[in-house]
Amino acid sequence: MPQGFGLRAFWAILVAAAAAATVWAIGGDAQAALVALVGGVAAALLAATGEEPPTPAPLAPAAPADPPLGPLLDAVVEPLLLVEGAAVTIANLAARALLGDHIVGDDVRVAIRHPAAAERLARADTGSEGPVELVGLGPVDQRWEMRVAALGEGRRLVQLIDQTGSYAAERMRVDFVANASHELRTPLSSILGFIETLEEAGDDPATRARFLHIMGGEANRMQRLVEDLISLSRIEAEKYRPPSEPVDLAVLVEEVRAELAAAGDGRGRDLVSDVTPGLPPVGGDRAQLSQMLHNLGGNAMKYGRPGTPVTVALAAGGGPGMVRLSVSDRGEGIAPEHIPRLTERFYRIDAGRSRSLGGTGLGLAIVKHIVERHRGRLDITSRPGVGTTVAVTLPALSQTGNAPVTQARA
Repeated sequence: MPQGFGLRAFWAILVAAAAAATVWAIGGDAQAALVALVGGVAAALLAATGEEPPTPAPLAPAAPADPPLGPLLDAVVEPLLLVEGAAVTIANLAARALLGDHIVGDDVRVAIRHPAAAERLARADTGSEGPVELVGLGPVDQRWEMRVAALGEGRRLVQLIDQTGSYAAERMRVDFVANASHELRTPLSSILGFIETLEEAGDDPATRARFLHIMGGEANRMQRLVEDLISLSRIEAEKYRPPSEPVDLAVLVEEVRAELAAAGDGRGRDLVSDVTPGLPPVGGDRAQLSQMLHNLGGNAMKYGRPGTPVTVALAAGGGPGMVRLSVSDRGEGIAPEHIPRLTERFYRIDAGRSRSLGGTGLGLAIVKHIVERHRGRLDITSRPGVGTTVAVTLPALSQTGNAPVTQARA
């Protein structure tokens, strides 16, 4: 079928031929019919060479529709509620998980059952007010912060922010400061009291010597505490910088064992070591690993029964490419409910006994942070009446000595 120009010319010539045939049929004049045919064809050709009509421009594609608001809010991990008037029109997944699926359509003050929240949400203009703290919404120990943003036309966005972690961290900080202050104030009060008593004791050499001995012990206790606080602060500051110095734990274990054995408290002869030969080195900070061994060995010697062995074992274990260090004593053991809290700062099962033995309450907290910095794992197992084992698993260096073969979660 002819297209475009050819189609128009075809039909124009056909019409001109029909007109010429009609002229010839009516008048019988061949010359007139020929003139009509030529004129018609010429006119048709002139008309066919004109510009084609413009092709209509294609319609612009329609703009994509905005995605539904509900799925967008579901992608937010914090609870969000869209409120129109007083009714909840949209609640994201997090809000429904916290408050229940039934809240959509409910009054927002019923959906968030909390007096402080109800008081704020009862007022229409809440855009300029600060957040509201909500305690007891959800689990008992969970804390939330509610923020309300006015969107106009009677709509508001209610956001709930979980502040449980921040509150716990702040509580730990406050407890730490209070405990540290108490631990420092106790020996300081003793020293000041004995100084005052010593001034009134006159020239009695025996009394003076006894008081000076007590004061020296209390001063040493304060010094150990201050040193542990400084050490803990330094380790925490470096926790995100894993050490990479090759450390031969077998050699370090023997060095620490010899130092503890020479301490002169009579328990040194109970220290025994069981080291597997040929272990690869670990990537670590030698001073911190030595401190960890001193703390673990010192605790086992303090709390193990006199005359029973304290065993320091070193072997491959805890996973591929890992080295496992354990310190075991045969003491009174620890009740299961205490074990999860042993690495908390200043946590003591028996505070009086711990202080009398020279403990600062920071030893296992320091061990925990050292292990975390070395990307290791700390495990404590104990049986009351049998004894306690503290095990540390550390990643060994590869044969090239550049990087750990694997890493365990702290």
